[in-house]
Amino acid sequence: MGKAQRDAVNAAIREAAKGLVADTIDERRALFETRAQPGDTRGLTATETVLGGRPALEIIDEARDAGTLLYFHGGGYVVGSHRTGARLAAELVRRTGLRAWSLDYRLAPEHRIPAAALDGLAAYRELLERGADPAHIVIAGDSAGGHLTVGTLLLARDAGLPMPAAAVVFSPMSDLAMTGASLTSKGGVDPIFTRADIEFFAAQQVGDGGIDSPIASPGRVGDLRGLPPFLIQTGSYEVLLSDSVLLAGRLGEADVDVTLEIVGGVPHVFPDLFGQLDEADAALDRAAAFIDGRLAVAAPVAALAE
Repeated sequence: MGKAQRDAVNAAIREAAKGLVADTIDERRALFETRAQPGDTRGLTATETVLGGRPALEIIDEARDAGTLLYFHGGGYVVGSHRTGARLAAELVRRTGLRAWSLDYRLAPEHRIPAAALDGLAAYRELLERGADPAHIVIAGDSAGGHLTVGTLLLARDAGLPMPAAAVVFSPMSDLAMTGASLTSKGGVDPIFTRADIEFFAAQQVGDGGIDSPIASPGRVGDLRGLPPFLIQTGSYEVLLSDSVLLAGRLGEADVDVTLEIVGGVPHVFPDLFGQLDEADAALDRAAAFIDGRLAVAAPVAALAE
């Protein structure tokens, strides 16, 4: 896990990003969709389905069924789908034995906040209605999907639904007002994004309540009390670093168990670089251990409820 490997990966990402320039949102979506590859769910059973009224990809390890994972893809709420989210969802399935649903929530600017969070809530509600034990459900997501994880949990809590066992978020957005210092200070080292990039994504998604609504900026203005334990993993080479730090601090202030991991010299959603970056594989192993630990803690509670 040396600096040379991190530097090489960051340089490769920076070079690849030059070929991902698009003039329109449709072109951005088409380019981002190429991230989905047939090998993402290798060795697992992946089935197109519907959850909460939205397309979803159900991903199963036929040999195990340890619980349920609801996964939200990244893409700034503008690009991405249940297929692009399958890569990380599948990797968590391999490591934990959870049955995953990668959700294709509605995108901006056609559907602004809180549309995606309402989709997340509908998906979570349907899992509960199907009989999934909340003590054995984990909600996870990367980037915008991490932001959506928090928004979904806030809506579920306010609706009186039981909380899942845990939440895992990779490089989450948490404040659409963009008050974090890293949006500027990390602009020169982040190989993927600049502040202007994040400003573009934020402008597409802000809807009802503006940037000061709890769903838009949960890390800054959200009431986070009563949420489940969180694991936050982020890299030091990303403009959204401050968003992770802000979210972790606010969760702690709300008496929520939270683990924040900042890995030096790695980029946005670095766990997605598993197989290429040692730190990514190690981070996913820690995420799996966190999930396994939370499910183990929840197991006696679930048994008592039966």
